[in-house]
Amino acid sequence: MNKKYDLAIIGAGVIGCAIAREAAKYNLTTVLIDAASDVGEGTSKANTAILHTGFDMTPGSLESKLVSSGYHLLYKYATDHNIAVEKLGGLLVAWSDEQLENLPKLKQKAIENGYLECEIITPAQLYELEPNLGQGALGALTVPGEWIIDPWNPIVAYATQAKLAGVEISLNTKVVDIKNTDSSFNITTSNTITNQSEIICTSYLINSAGLYADEIDNLLGIKNFTITPRRGELIVFDKLARTLINHVILPVPSAMGKGVLISPTVFGNIMLGPTAENLDDKTATGSSNIGLKSLMEKGAKIAPKLLDEEITATYAGLRSATESSDYQIKLHPNNYLTVGGIRSTGLTASLAIAEYVFELLTKSGLQLGNKKQLADIKMNNIGEASLRPYQDEQKIAANSDYGKVICHCEKSTYQEIVDALTSTLPPATLGGLGRRTRAGIGRCAGFYCHSELRKLLEK
Repeated sequence: MNKKYDLAIIGAGVIGCAIAREAAKYNLTTVLIDAASDVGEGTSKANTAILHTGFDMTPGSLESKLVSSGYHLLYKYATDHNIAVEKLGGLLVAWSDEQLENLPKLKQKAIENGYLECEIITPAQLYELEPNLGQGALGALTVPGEWIIDPWNPIVAYATQAKLAGVEISLNTKVVDIKNTDSSFNITTSNTITNQSEIICTSYLINSAGLYADEIDNLLGIKNFTITPRRGELIVFDKLARTLINHVILPVPSAMGKGVLISPTVFGNIMLGPTAENLDDKTATGSSNIGLKSLMEKGAKIAPKLLDEEITATYAGLRSATESSDYQIKLHPNNYLTVGGIRSTGLTASLAIAEYVFELLTKSGLQLGNKKQLADIKMNNIGEASLRPYQDEQKIAANSDYGKVICHCEKSTYQEIVDALTSTLPPATLGGLGRRTRAGIGRCAGFYCHSELRKLLEK
């Protein structure tokens, strides 16, 4: 079978879905392709869920530009579409004389990046804000705009709006080969369930394949960068620990990344991590004893009381590190565009990246025409600070199933599950269901609710 499109996007992570949403604004036939069974199933599902200001980016870099713009775009998007955000603010804590000396430099870097709200505070001021920090902190840089966000619902929202506007979302579709003719690309794909082959023809092609962006480039003979998977392991502490930390506690960044932080989540937990370990295996998303031990040692210094709390989950994500610290977004000849090297700031920058991609495409001759209005959707706000369905008397009065709790750890209700499973973009797995509703991802890891969730999913 052959299908013809104006635009094909490879990779349905947060970047690919944001690009698909942007494409949906125009009169283009578009397809979004991913080998996974759900959107956001790769690197995007394991990010640190922070809305970054970009204060510590390299001034003048493409990442700095797009994170700074994307920050405001994503906050407005989350507000408009009922996605959880909490305005906690961040504290960049110095634990050594060298780190303390770097705080003025980081404040200056923030100014150069257009962020003017950072202030250096004394140890006394720091411990007044965060009394449960470990002893020995020498001061901190405040970053009031570093907020926390639901990392999963933006991806689903982008893809839902794209699909409602006519974008075809082709999941379980692995790219096997790409041939470039004078006027189009022929993408050979294989269905990961049926093994059925299909050729997708497209005039324009965008590679947003995350960890595999270099391999997609290579299919077209392009070798501009190599992806090195950088594993970041994280530990999630029980909701009873939530009152121990009031801000996002940030480390002084290094060449390997932002370093280990302690952050509340919008779901009511506390998160410790990530580690930063370069690997060869792009599928090595399991936690390691060495990584978890390292996190516990660092956590004991930053917030020792946290280690007395129960751990409810550990997980790991692989970031798409390249030889460059900057984003690798490049328009190639013959209407091919690569969006690679997008690491921990990708969620924040996603909408700005999508806009930038279409700036490049229009320069290459893509005719967009007039914009159209996308569907105004409202997501199920699964943030702990919001009014959840099990607490909403009006919702329960209208439909009593909103008061029927299935997952007691996360207070997810029967009707929330049904809404997700009958939505425009329903989940195909329990993991996807959990990212939409929180069901099954609590402290019992689904011990009490997985059976009922599985029955609903299969039904």
